This record gives sequence, C-alpha cells and structure tokens, in this order.
Amino acid sequence: MSRFDTELRVYLHREPIDFRAGINSLVNLVEQSMQLDPLARAVYAFNNRRANRIKLLLWERNGFWLMLRRLEADRFVWPRRQ
Repeated sequence: MSRFDTELRVYLHREPIDFRAGINSLVNLVEQSMQLDPLARAVYAFNNRRANRIKLLLWERNGFWLMLRRLEADRFVWPRRQ
C-alpha cells in the first residue's frame, strides 16, 4: 500500500483511455489533453471504458511511477462532467 503526501494534488482524466498506453503516452495526455505539467507534484488518474481498471501516473525525483489497479467484481466510480 502506498501513502501519498496530504498536499499532493490528484487530477482525473475524464475520458476513458486505451489501457495499452504506457508512460510516454500518458505523459502526452497530461501535457496535451489536460494541459498540466507531468513533472508537477501531482498524481494523474486514468480509467478504462469498463471502469474496472485505473492507472496512476506520478513523477518522483528521478522517474515516473505507473501504478495499475484492477477490480475483479466492482467498478471505479468516476465523477460526471458538470
């Protein structure tokens, strides 16, 4: 289990992504689609179309972390657009 700092920001990518995407593709999404700095002290969250998987991208000092979580019997609830 990972613990993040309390001041760490979390950004959600609203649209589902192709889960074959790796670090480079997700960095491009953060820069171009979300218009944010991928090297900022933040976690960027992405989900798949079925909402049973989530990827978290995080920059830490000397490289990126890419974390994947898969739910077997449930779904992640993603906020709707307002």
